[in-house]
Amino acid sequence: MSRQWRSPLAVPYLLGSLLLVLAPLTLAGALAFTDYYGFRAPEFSGFRNLVRLAGDRPFWDAVGVSALIALIVVPLRLLLAIGAALLLARRRGPLTTVGRVAAYLPSTIPDAAWALLWLWILNPLYGPLPALLGALGVPDPGFLTTPWGARLGLALVLAFQVGEAFTVALAARIAIPVHLHEAIEVEGGSAWFAMTRVTLPLMAPVVIVLAVRDVVVVVQNAFVPALLVTGGGPVNATLTAPLLIYRRAFEYGELGYASTLSLTLLVLTAAAAAIPLWIAARLSARQRSRR
Repeated sequence: MSRQWRSPLAVPYLLGSLLLVLAPLTLAGALAFTDYYGFRAPEFSGFRNLVRLAGDRPFWDAVGVSALIALIVVPLRLLLAIGAALLLARRRGPLTTVGRVAAYLPSTIPDAAWALLWLWILNPLYGPLPALLGALGVPDPGFLTTPWGARLGLALVLAFQVGEAFTVALAARIAIPVHLHEAIEVEGGSAWFAMTRVTLPLMAPVVIVLAVRDVVVVVQNAFVPALLVTGGGPVNATLTAPLLIYRRAFEYGELGYASTLSLTLLVLTAAAAAIPLWIAARLSARQRSRR
């Protein structure tokens, strides 16, 4: 593609970023230092919201819930996406096509519809999953009625929408040269040896990117199922930080303070997303030192 066409093609993306990301972020940054309730002009409050934030235990509890959900869901999403990619990468045929479609399909369903589907699946009275567990003699974890059961249910809702991650992992697996695996087969190496010594190491950069992305996605996307499936309960066990911010802004009308909470969550999420990058840098430095 010639250079003269690159800039015009980037204009829609830049405009979208400006209108949908930078403008709201700037507005939130301005409102974070005000008392604003939506019915009158914002009043500058200095650092009053930050002082309140330091002692806001419900918010920090909600941050802890979001972190716990991310710790459960992110590894599970990576395992599902990478496992499906490894399974469906080199095979051909109608079953492979069906498998790839099935892996991507949940990501095409709107979040609200997906959450309501799982609300039916997890329902303790007539949901198919509790009925199946009961038929197998497995104790009912109380997906919607107990704190840890609700957290497990929320994790299940978030775990299977891995279409984008599956697509990226599948492309990374297909991009690995075939001759590397053929050489291992000729030398008598096992499939496990090929996967652990060739496939996964070559896919490691992609896995790191997916881990960073999933940290952000899980924290953000937990809002809809927490609102529609569990309602933040029981006893605030699934009250995630985005849901608490939503309630502060639109149920209590504290738009200024909610902006402070939003920016704080943004900083915390960015710090959490940087952890996989830090781990990757440490591992890379250790490998270079061994050479």
